[in-house]
Amino acid sequence: MSQSQLSRHLTLLQATAINMTDMVGIGPFVVLSVVAEIMHGPWFLYAWIAGALLSFIDAMVWSELGTTFPAAGGSYNFLKESFGPRTGKLMSFLFVWQTMIQAPLVIASAAIGFAQYTMYLYPLGFWETKAVSGAVIILIVFLLYRNIETIGKISVTLWIGVLVTMVWIISGGVAQGHFLEPIRHINDGLELNMAFAAALGAASVKSVYSYLGYYNVCHLGGEIIAPQRNIPRSMFISIAGIAVLYLCMNISVASVLPLEQIEKSNFVISEFIQQLAGPTAAMIVTVLILWIAFASVFSATLGYSRIPYAAAKDGAFFKVFAQLHPTKNFPYISLLVLGAVAFVFSMFFKLKEVISAILAMRIMIQFIGQAVGLLALSKRKGRAFMQWRMPLYPVPVILAILIWVGIFISTGGTMMMAGLGVTLLGVIIYYLKNQLQAGR
Repeated sequence: MSQSQLSRHLTLLQATAINMTDMVGIGPFVVLSVVAEIMHGPWFLYAWIAGALLSFIDAMVWSELGTTFPAAGGSYNFLKESFGPRTGKLMSFLFVWQTMIQAPLVIASAAIGFAQYTMYLYPLGFWETKAVSGAVIILIVFLLYRNIETIGKISVTLWIGVLVTMVWIISGGVAQGHFLEPIRHINDGLELNMAFAAALGAASVKSVYSYLGYYNVCHLGGEIIAPQRNIPRSMFISIAGIAVLYLCMNISVASVLPLEQIEKSNFVISEFIQQLAGPTAAMIVTVLILWIAFASVFSATLGYSRIPYAAAKDGAFFKVFAQLHPTKNFPYISLLVLGAVAFVFSMFFKLKEVISAILAMRIMIQFIGQAVGLLALSKRKGRAFMQWRMPLYPVPVILAILIWVGIFISTGGTMMMAGLGVTLLGVIIYYLKNQLQAGR
């Protein structure tokens, strides 16, 4: 095998592990309280159901494109192929442009969350917190600086830690005997009006953040064994498994802690376990949550490092990013640059600030863009061209577009303008780049 090509070594189990460890980062443990505070009632569980439904619908779009174009880079390839020669080049460039900003934001957000949750174990000052988040990113880059077979094995080990932690949290609520109470009272005081719709939209911005990563396998398409079968399976298994775990975790916590405490807590899971089993158990579960946060950064960084590589290999980005490690056969330049930018971001941002920014920056080009691209591709090539075909096409695609538009609006005016501004700047840079190349 040529060392200029990635090799297919990731199994269905490993791909699912990578997806799920990316999805269950620090997000659900921090966002749980934020969602409860926004919804301000026992019906906060609906925000987690909404996140799961959107993920299932959108995964159909990813499955069609991922199986048809199973190569490194995921959305870069989808946008390039779906929109045709001219528009496809612009859309794929905009995706890589945004990835170089939002991917480090995603990595930094998980590292920042890791540092913040560490404060339950030991009080940290401002610079100590920054040192911890920066150290997490450095360690992640070190662990990823190796071949994909070894990374697949590391991912499964991290995934086991994720499952053990979630099962412990859920079983704690079940054991105390009131597990079903939050479900029985989910509609108490609920009024279906505009206020509820607005709250659900705002809360869904946070819950959807905790589901992101179900598509990570698509960025690793060039390294998946039997991609036409394993890419869709890994996504739907991941979403189903995570949806069950999230709902059960929220129900478990709500069956023990009063809603007011959930809304105000910065360490809600640790406080939950402390009430059930004491401070020592709370410290142990906090360590496991940190394990999960670390696993998420590991998985996200792995997937994102393949995007600049794919674009550069295709001649659409700086050539240096197309280099693979001479002996370990992975895109090491891409990994090092994204890690360095994420490290800088971790020094300047707070967790809650970046969640909405991440979504606002990605929705227009990546999620809505590739859904529209799938419609265009199907019209141009025919449905038989797709290697995996969703049921009830095009209903799921249209639903995905409408829901993503709603989520985009719910990020707020400032974040919407920031997302549109980054996109516009990318368009300007794209055309300037083309003019410079044409003038040579």
